[in-house]
Amino acid sequence: MPAPVTLDAIVRAPKVELHDHLDGGLRPQSVLELADELGYPNLPAGIDDAAALGNWFRDAANSGSLVRYLEGFAHTVGVMASESALFRVARECAQDLAADGVVYAEVRYAPELWLDVDLPMPAVIEAVNAGLRAGEQIAAAAGHRISVGVLLCAMRQNERAMDVAELVVRYRDAGVAGFDIAGPEDGFSPMRQADAFEYLRRESARYTAHAGEAAGVQSIWEALAFCGTERLGHGVRIIEDVTFSPDADPVLGRVAQYVRDRRIPLEVAPSSNLQTGIAATIAEHPFEALRRLGFAVTVNTDNRLMSATSVSRETALLAEAHGYGWGELQHFTQDALRASFLPEPDQAALRHDVIDPAYAALLSA
Repeated sequence: MPAPVTLDAIVRAPKVELHDHLDGGLRPQSVLELADELGYPNLPAGIDDAAALGNWFRDAANSGSLVRYLEGFAHTVGVMASESALFRVARECAQDLAADGVVYAEVRYAPELWLDVDLPMPAVIEAVNAGLRAGEQIAAAAGHRISVGVLLCAMRQNERAMDVAELVVRYRDAGVAGFDIAGPEDGFSPMRQADAFEYLRRESARYTAHAGEAAGVQSIWEALAFCGTERLGHGVRIIEDVTFSPDADPVLGRVAQYVRDRRIPLEVAPSSNLQTGIAATIAEHPFEALRRLGFAVTVNTDNRLMSATSVSRETALLAEAHGYGWGELQHFTQDALRASFLPEPDQAALRHDVIDPAYAALLSA
């Protein structure tokens, strides 16, 4: 008989995370301590303990107010405004993911966010990479195997995409796995960064793109057609290109059919999607409909602090809502590993040595 699918068991199962924002995953206690160290004065008034601060971040993200939601990121970026702070946040990120049973993760951030405090982008990258390596070593000493790659984000509303793309190529043998575009999706077409994507293709670099979260099918089509993105960050609004009928099978539009048939991975973050209004409940989230239609769906967190979540929690919420067993959870993990920017020999070793044996044991416990 398979082991019961409980949150505790899911934590122990190996998982792969593809969509985790470094500045959206800080420990609340670290936010307080770093604010004190850096003299950051703008944390919410009257909050002086980690539990209350964690609740503030979650409530701001749940508020439905974009102003309040973005305020949370202003605080996290504000307390990360030194090389030592970036090192610490990255170190703790690797430790926290490993403690949640994540064996491979791609963590993303925009190095341009600290230019206004005179932190050059190479210095930011080197501090984060050093912190991640330190966190991996601490996790290994505690018995948790993890490898973390970095995705460097260019902000869609700015003009630094080519600079960031060049840094991806410069640091791709030093922990940087790929490139992403982030920031306001609606009104800022990925075509604005087409030259950066062309450069990355010429350099055989890997990349993904936020699309299909705040904007719909047109945004997804542009990311595919003009940027050639390998994955879709969120991508869940591809469901808008599917016609459902009570009397017939669902009919996929041209873009949805392309995404499904090419097995272009969707980096889905269910709880975050509820906060941005894509669905009201996990049961109503399009994840299960997309899975049934044959899309390559993966389970991610987006912002662990803002959503008060983890990969295990997201997986458990989906399993509870849809009755998933270990077979489905293994499939999600395998799809995420296959979609990752980890080199194929490393993927094969992780699959053979860690993921498949662990799920075989869970299926036969």
